[in-house]
Amino acid sequence: MADIVIELQNVSYRYPVSDDYVLKDVSFTIEKGKFTAIIGNNASGKTTLCNAIRGFIPHFYKGDLEGTVRVGGKDMQETQLGQMAEQVGYVFQNPFIQVSGVKDNVFEEVAYGLENLGVPVDEIRLRVEEILKLVNIGHLREKNPFELSGGQRQRVALASIIVMDPDILVIDEPTSQLDPVGTEQIFDIIRLMKERGKTIVLVEHKMDLIAEYADDLLVMSEGKLVMQGPVREVFANPEYERYNIQYPHVTEVALQLQKSGMPLAFLPVKDSELAEALNLKGVVARD
Repeated sequence: MADIVIELQNVSYRYPVSDDYVLKDVSFTIEKGKFTAIIGNNASGKTTLCNAIRGFIPHFYKGDLEGTVRVGGKDMQETQLGQMAEQVGYVFQNPFIQVSGVKDNVFEEVAYGLENLGVPVDEIRLRVEEILKLVNIGHLREKNPFELSGGQRQRVALASIIVMDPDILVIDEPTSQLDPVGTEQIFDIIRLMKERGKTIVLVEHKMDLIAEYADDLLVMSEGKLVMQGPVREVFANPEYERYNIQYPHVTEVALQLQKSGMPLAFLPVKDSELAEALNLKGVVARD
């Protein structure tokens, strides 16, 4: 039987100053070790959903929460934020607010969370060294976090969470302010975390990368969970088009080919699949 680590049952939520619910009767489960991407247009409820999983709702943001959110078997309404710090790591969309502001260099910044947990100094040093190497920021160790570029700071933010070794990573649009190189670097780190068996929940707009790395999709629209399932199944479902959310580029091209009468063996979601989808129907793909 699958090990369910995140479970939402009939969750609805509205912020204190709002008349409207931002989440509306949302239910789903996420299995341990799965990489699940949450997608949807602006104001669809993606970040609010992350805040519910993380426990920011209802402990930081008040308002009205209905239904049940369970993470690691614990009801988040009955669990204090501090109790979840070692189990759930949260990476904000804006790396500038993730930096503590109380440390003078990157090494100390990454070590800060472990210090707060009372981890022995020797263990902190070993764990920070490993993570700096893993996310390729060892050369920044003596730099002040506030002197870094957006991409560098986002890697520091990720490192400061990963070093805590949480079982679950909730990551909200980590590449929104990054160039293509910085984006690839962040996804390389996320891929490494998946290979280590971490459960990953990611909000992201870059569909090509989601198609490449994610296992499952949750599609949000106007506060409702309107579609869910394996990445390929969701993108191939004709219902997806009605929500006006971007496709992976190769899927968009393939759909246009289908509409123009070109038969495909299957709908590709990764760039590497287009030639196969065409070749299986006797069409030679050109470079």
